[in-house]
Amino acid sequence: MNFSPSQKSKDYLSRLRKFMDQHVYPIEHEFTQYYKQHNSSGNWKEWTEHPKLERLKELAKEAGLWNLFLPDNELGQGLSVLDYAPLAEEMGRVYNAAEIFNCNAPDTGNMEVLYHFGSDDQKKEWLRPLLEGKIKSVFCMTEPDVASSDATNIETSIIEDGDDIIINGKKWWSTGLGHPMAKLAIVLGKTDTSKEKHKQHSMVLVPLDTPGVEIKRMQNTFGVYDAPAGHGEVHFTNVRVPKKNLIMGVGAGFAIAQGRLGPGRIHHCMRCIGAAERALQLAIIRSGTRQAFGKPLAKLGGNSEQFAKARIAIDQARLLTHYAAWKIDEHGVKNSMTEISAIKVVAPNVLQEVSDMAMQIHGGAGLSDDFPLINFFIQARALRLADGPDEVHLRMISRLEFKKYLS
Repeated sequence: MNFSPSQKSKDYLSRLRKFMDQHVYPIEHEFTQYYKQHNSSGNWKEWTEHPKLERLKELAKEAGLWNLFLPDNELGQGLSVLDYAPLAEEMGRVYNAAEIFNCNAPDTGNMEVLYHFGSDDQKKEWLRPLLEGKIKSVFCMTEPDVASSDATNIETSIIEDGDDIIINGKKWWSTGLGHPMAKLAIVLGKTDTSKEKHKQHSMVLVPLDTPGVEIKRMQNTFGVYDAPAGHGEVHFTNVRVPKKNLIMGVGAGFAIAQGRLGPGRIHHCMRCIGAAERALQLAIIRSGTRQAFGKPLAKLGGNSEQFAKARIAIDQARLLTHYAAWKIDEHGVKNSMTEISAIKVVAPNVLQEVSDMAMQIHGGAGLSDDFPLINFFIQARALRLADGPDEVHLRMISRLEFKKYLS
């Protein structure tokens, strides 16, 4: 196995870094302050994108840095998962920078669902606008009334009715629900409870302006809202859509979910590595330029040893991420479940530990919006629950290990 970036990946990384240096880092703080105005308010109907964001997206398109995540030469840039890893890491150095390049969740996962599993009509109606950045999308899986870490618990019903599908249920923590450009939800629900438990579920495309779709609220994390995208609660009451909106037909929901969540989890982990690198960089600079008790902070309280441990942890996490990416490329998602689950546990925990250390080095400033550290910490803590909590992934790894040695 070879984790070395291809020449194509290196070329894209060089261009991406130049773009970040020229266009993104100079306005990072401006973006933070702009969204801070919204982050205390749950009134999502007033949320707007930063006025400079659309221009940045146009520049990214012109630079050929658009849809980098999609391994398609026509619709994306034809990069493998391993080729994409260093690019996602670079984007992760600035909180939410991935959206500038149309590489942000949940849109990437939803686009992959449509790309791999959607019909020609579904691709024409929804995939094309998503790839062009004309609309945003939502993935509705988690529910308020059941432990959704076990997806077989999901209660939302997707029932066939002639040429239509009727959806009833509640979803929450649906990322992107508050975005002013959100037009589509992919909804996971049960269609046939008489089937084997992993064949009871289906996925259906639901335009958000369909009668019966009601956005109840946006939900905050650590007391703040994630404007302008938001994580929200949405109810579906007798929502009727045509049967052609089913993805791959009845009972395919779990199979699609595995295909969707695998690469998406890897993308999150790649960005975590970049955020951890940035946090370590900021901590080292801070510790070398500030003094207390007559010494640089780097020489107090074992701080230098903390930097060394952070370096080791980040490099280990990167190697595991690249291994998982390589295995997906070579053997597919289905045969890479241990590696996907392993890095989904490791990467957010490493980011949480490194960003916490960096916040401590920065003192009170580390708890403020003057630095990106608090956003990195929240990102890490949330990811330890999003796309499956740590415990579910550890259970998956353990189960696969047992299968190797015990029948």
